[in-house]
Amino acid sequence: MPALNVEFSEEELAIVRSAASDSDTSMRAFAKQAILDKARDREGRVRALAEQIAERSAELNRRLA
Repeated sequence: MPALNVEFSEEELAIVRSAASDSDTSMRAFAKQAILDKARDREGRVRALAEQIAERSAELNRRLA
């Protein structure tokens, strides 16, 4: 399975370690889920913006017709 190595400063690693502990999960599982959540959130925002642009474009096309 492909892997991703990410470097952290000591301070950053302490933050991740604490957050993972608070979530009662491993650092690896916590980091993986955080990355996927962020990527999916971005994907959702891009999709929402695309829909908004399409709606406005359709409205402008109706006005110009």
